[in-house]
Amino acid sequence: MRREEDTEWTRREPAPGSPPRVIVVGAGMAGLSTGCYAQMSGMRTRIFEKHVLPGGCCTAWSRDGYLFDYCIEWLIGTAEGNDAHQVWRELGALDGKTVTNFELFNKVTDESGRSVVFYNEPGRLEAHLLEVSPADARLIRSFCRDLRRFTEIELYPFLTAPALRTVREKAATLRTVLPAFRLFWRTAATPMHRFADRFEDPLLRKAFRNIFFQDPEGFPLLPYLFNMAAAHHGNAGFPQGGSLGLARSVEERYTSLGGTVSYRARTEKILVENDRAIGVELRGGRRYYAEHVVSACDGHTTIRGLLDGKYTGPRVDKLYDELLESPGTLFPAVVSAFVGVEGPLPEADAHSTTYLLGAEEAAALPGALQDSLVVQLRSRYSDGFAPPGKSVVHCTYFSDYTHWADLRRTDRRRYREEKRQVADFVRTFLGRRWPEVAGRIELVDVATPATTRRYTGNHNGSILAWKAFSDADDLAAGLVGKDRMRLPGLAGFSMAGQWVGMGGLIRAASTGRFAVQYLCAELGLPFRAHESTGTEPWHPGRLGRLPQLDRWYAKERRGS
Repeated sequence: MRREEDTEWTRREPAPGSPPRVIVVGAGMAGLSTGCYAQMSGMRTRIFEKHVLPGGCCTAWSRDGYLFDYCIEWLIGTAEGNDAHQVWRELGALDGKTVTNFELFNKVTDESGRSVVFYNEPGRLEAHLLEVSPADARLIRSFCRDLRRFTEIELYPFLTAPALRTVREKAATLRTVLPAFRLFWRTAATPMHRFADRFEDPLLRKAFRNIFFQDPEGFPLLPYLFNMAAAHHGNAGFPQGGSLGLARSVEERYTSLGGTVSYRARTEKILVENDRAIGVELRGGRRYYAEHVVSACDGHTTIRGLLDGKYTGPRVDKLYDELLESPGTLFPAVVSAFVGVEGPLPEADAHSTTYLLGAEEAAALPGALQDSLVVQLRSRYSDGFAPPGKSVVHCTYFSDYTHWADLRRTDRRRYREEKRQVADFVRTFLGRRWPEVAGRIELVDVATPATTRRYTGNHNGSILAWKAFSDADDLAAGLVGKDRMRLPGLAGFSMAGQWVGMGGLIRAASTGRFAVQYLCAELGLPFRAHESTGTEPWHPGRLGRLPQLDRWYAKERRGS
């Protein structure tokens, strides 16, 4: 940033007649979205990010020419004609990109080799499930009947903040919800594990729990049906360039609107004067000032760290004092093992398969929370993830954050040994299932929940913050709809991101839109949003200087 531009932000008082200044903490999807919408609405913004890349958890890293994509498995809003897609168009996220859609959501295979394929088309799914277990025909037809109903419903409430919705917008939502109210109520009130336990076939009992790759535990039927219906319409595809490609595209959109991102800029404190946020202090002591501050980073870090726990209320206290460490409240952390393979992958395999493991085999996975391993053939998702003639596989499992964090803190040698144990397990596991691939595995790169915590700051390494349909759900919704994303007693400050808007990239992006809408209403400014006009074909080179990232991650891996 030029010196005169920097002076604009280090000056306590704004220049006379200048637009409002907004500082955003964090260049994840919510922070970038906040910056984009604020710029579109006539504000001046600056984002401070501690990492060298945008995206937060929506990221990737390179090693030996491979690109390991960490986040996106499917993205709601990839098809035209719905409000979620409009948000991505406004943010430039899909500019020039192709989208890969799959005919199946996931495949589940048990120890004996029996498989269930969760096709997105209700009729095909029903026929397949009836072949697997004719004895479960009644339950199978019930599930597929509900899936057909969900394919007829489009409800993506991501355009207007709840407290600002007009009578017309509320009426439009009611017209969608009321005819399907009983469907929504029943599927939201039916836990998947209880539904799955009603199947006679033992494979179906396990498979239905793992439609979302691994069992998130506590989810009802509704989100499974919603996401499978979205995938049926091509509205839950995989965008070219993956996670880092999505983040880079939104970053490009933000800078094209006049915004600035400062990387390697860790915020240590939100500056407060007379119960009003006035700016931030970075590591090293440098201070920057603004008329409004938006924190789009980890919620616990924001409330207990950047603000010293001084601005809370009953809703916030219940979330961060009572529920934060309660079992089942946060979405689990994951272990990721990326596998670089010389040559192609087996053509017959699905793009995503959950393998159910025996107890002895599962015990060999350090910190595993469930007896399963997810294997995704990432080279099938998009181009550019592997050098020419090579392939990438992504293996994941839900894992206990405390296990890895304690090891890393107290015994680095054992920590590294358990990471090697994960790599060895994956090599052996894939080698048994694909003998033709066993001798062609070039490398395995492992990221643990402690790695996630280190790079993103997410509490307990959680990848999606509060778990939907948990005790935290209504409280977090209240932060958006009732508290307007503000903290009690603190003016000039908002929160955005998954810690107020729940998990998922479209939800994170929508919280940036909502935060700016609330701010515009407070300042008396018109909220403006317009679609990006970018049409240039996307290509892997737009991810950035990958050799530089190779050096960065090589340095970081020694301590990760």
